[in-house]
Amino acid sequence: MFGNLGNLAQLLRQAKEMQQRLGEVQQRLAGITVEASAGGGMVTVVASGHQEILSVKIDPSVVKAEEVELLEELVLSAVNAARRKAEALARAEMSGLAQQLDLPEGFNLPGSSP
Repeated sequence: MFGNLGNLAQLLRQAKEMQQRLGEVQQRLAGITVEASAGGGMVTVVASGHQEILSVKIDPSVVKAEEVELLEELVLSAVNAARRKAEALARAEMSGLAQQLDLPEGFNLPGSSP
């Protein structure tokens, strides 16, 4: 009847370790930035490891009344590229954590690949 208590204790230790490591990964991601650009560097976007857009830089030569539509497309492209990079970074970090913890097959951490 009480034979499974050892397994439960081990599971609780693993859960606590996973929670601690997850916190460490989240903290590491907060300090990492990714950068993406579009239009040959005319628009550059920087995002945090938490997928928050931190800055948008636009080359002054792009800002002409007749090129507003082009500028909008470049900003959209750069923002989406930066977000994808930040998402891939988070996925890689979470995947590495899942491997370190030797989680059962099919168990995924939040933000890791399905």
